[in-house]
Amino acid sequence: MKLPYFKNIPVNIFLILSFVIPFAVYMGTLAPSVTFFDSGEFLTATASLGSAHSPGYPLFLMYAKPFTWLPLGNIAFRVNVATAVSSSLACLVVYILTTLLLKKETLLPDARFNRVAVQFAGLAAALTFAVTPRLWLQSNHDKPYPLLAFIAAIIFYLLLKWQEQYREGRERPSFIYVCTFLAGLSMGVHQTIVLMLPAWVLMIVLTDWRMITRFKELVLTTAFALLGFSIHLYLPLRALSMPLLNWGDAKTVDQFLWHFLRKGYPSEPPLRNVPLLWAQIQAFNIPREFTWLGALLTVIGLIYLWRKDRIVFIAYFVTIAAFLIVIVGYFNTPMEMIFLTEEFFTPLYLLTAVIIGLGLFSLLGYAVRSSRAPERITAPVYGVVTVLFFSLPAALCAVNYFENDQHNNYIAFDYASNSLRTLPQNSVMFTWGDSGAFPLWYLQGVERLREDVDLPHTPHLVFEWYLDSLPRIFKESNLRKFDITSFGPEAALRIAINECIGVRPVFIDFSTRYSVEFKEYQPIQQGIVYRIRKINEPSGIPDISMWDNYNNRGIMEKQSFLDLDTGKAILIYANSFLEIGEFLAGINRYQDAIMMLRKAELISPDMRMSADQIRMRYGLGR
Repeated sequence: MKLPYFKNIPVNIFLILSFVIPFAVYMGTLAPSVTFFDSGEFLTATASLGSAHSPGYPLFLMYAKPFTWLPLGNIAFRVNVATAVSSSLACLVVYILTTLLLKKETLLPDARFNRVAVQFAGLAAALTFAVTPRLWLQSNHDKPYPLLAFIAAIIFYLLLKWQEQYREGRERPSFIYVCTFLAGLSMGVHQTIVLMLPAWVLMIVLTDWRMITRFKELVLTTAFALLGFSIHLYLPLRALSMPLLNWGDAKTVDQFLWHFLRKGYPSEPPLRNVPLLWAQIQAFNIPREFTWLGALLTVIGLIYLWRKDRIVFIAYFVTIAAFLIVIVGYFNTPMEMIFLTEEFFTPLYLLTAVIIGLGLFSLLGYAVRSSRAPERITAPVYGVVTVLFFSLPAALCAVNYFENDQHNNYIAFDYASNSLRTLPQNSVMFTWGDSGAFPLWYLQGVERLREDVDLPHTPHLVFEWYLDSLPRIFKESNLRKFDITSFGPEAALRIAINECIGVRPVFIDFSTRYSVEFKEYQPIQQGIVYRIRKINEPSGIPDISMWDNYNNRGIMEKQSFLDLDTGKAILIYANSFLEIGEFLAGINRYQDAIMMLRKAELISPDMRMSADQIRMRYGLGR
């Protein structure tokens, strides 16, 4: 059996630029270290070859691991480079797909002009996709979705080559086998790849429906899919080695299925209403990603596809339907979680970028047909074509650059290091939200900072596999004696604090402080974290000298990149300054109080009203 291979791809400057330009843009805006949300967790899992949150992401972790050996920057920066590479590869395949769909097109008798026009369309499509806000956001720090989009695009390419071979009278089922292998393999990046399957199956059936009636080929197709899916054997094999981050501890079949099927995230779907439904549907939003000009070019490209390749046209809409039916219809995502589902549509935006490239070429064709074509194509004509094709990616780059520039984004790193710097030797600090916990995991587990501290994550205290990962505090814990899952994480937190307090210094982070009501304990502010003391224990005077040792990069000045969690971290600093300012005013340390209130306002102008109320209460000036 001959395996399919890439051929007839002109290796030229346009092909190279479709990778190099996006990669240069991403490297120029790349985050220098850990960021918020899943970043710290992915980094820790990659560095230790462990397991990330369900369903584990084995292929993404194995793909990123070799980048940790690069001799530049810290581990976080190296893994961020891995994502920049996968995004740039996805842009390169946009070029390949666009030029493949246009390779037989002619505009003028001038063969060179026709070739350049096709290559311009491919490069414009690649660059347009590169600077969309969704892909750009995923490309300058560690994310699995660009790698998924790249593999999905490769599968589309192979299916198009298989169609081409079939129409020329050559049976090449090996193309299908490789496609199914890659589909199974890509499950190790993200499970949303299954939403592409209806379109791929339809492309095969509409081209040669007999494929689904051939027993041998069906068996081989299934075998190759299972071979690719076997990437998930990584999870139990690595769990046996007890890596640093061993989410789910998938050593047994039951634990593997619990991990793979995401059973650790039970939730009741919200009550559906029209505003929620509309917000869910808008998670896939072509005008937001490509502007209304890009949406118009998408329509023009779809008209072109309808005339030239209706199977691809149908496959595109089937893919959109599959995503919306499952993500919007079945999952019924809550309003506050819709921003997560926006990440899932990256493969659809890749296909849309290809269609925009077809639209640009179709628009050029209309212009050529509507004008008197010159006998010889001169430099000014090429100039006009360049402006026509590259105005959209240039405009998108200009609009999206500032908000996607993360090259100075140290906020998550500093937030975690400031928190750890606050803690005395041999402390325990309980965390609550993922964004607050994961950067701490990275700094401690990968950068080896403050290994004397234990950092239990409260929502995970209900899982025995998580208790096993922290034997210093949970080896003999009473949490193992109760069905703590039925009590919930708050009850688990109280049991754990009760066991630790008096033995070791106990702290909680800001999210825990304002997520749980403490009746038997009093949280005492120490910087941006809180020490837990018993109600009858004297609290003492807070030490404000630690604020002078904090790194505040991006806190006091305007930050270009500001996602939801980064914004929350900045507000935590502002609230902490406000809180300590109010306390200092209450013990007559007025000058220190005034300074702290000013810093709160400097970080967040929204704090001005609260700061003014404190000033009025204590008769303070500005």
